[in-house]
Amino acid sequence: MKNVAIGPARVGEAEQILKLQRLCYQTEAALYGDWALPPLTQTLRELLEEYDDHTILAAWLGEDVVGSERARLEDGTCHVGRLVVHPRLQGRGLGTRLMREIEASFPEAGRYELFTGYLSEGNLHLYRKLGYEEFREEVISPTLRLVYLGKPGTAR
Repeated sequence: MKNVAIGPARVGEAEQILKLQRLCYQTEAALYGDWALPPLTQTLRELLEEYDDHTILAAWLGEDVVGSERARLEDGTCHVGRLVVHPRLQGRGLGTRLMREIEASFPEAGRYELFTGYLSEGNLHLYRKLGYEEFREEVISPTLRLVYLGKPGTAR
């Protein structure tokens, strides 16, 4: 995926990012039987507000946004979330590139944390491969448990 560029998302791309997010989280919703997952119900206004306190990355193939991720720093911990890669490009290393880029955007972080659903094997595999370890689970509903993963940052 060398022909895919990654960099800070522009505010004008928020609508594209939101559409991609909704597309990508369809499989998660089907997996858990929950079509009210926050990434599916997030509004454009809510996403635009995240530009104020998050670093939001985009991945472009030409002019098209084909991936995105966001993170924010709080009390020395970088909270990573909403990693999305267009379904036709999944499994080609773009998620790994986005993860490495978001981590590099927060060199001052003493720790990186994220979460995913307990049945999301592809996500869990990626995060473990990148050095994340499970440290907590949270029951959200009878069908959904979130797995929290973390790893040390470079600034300790």
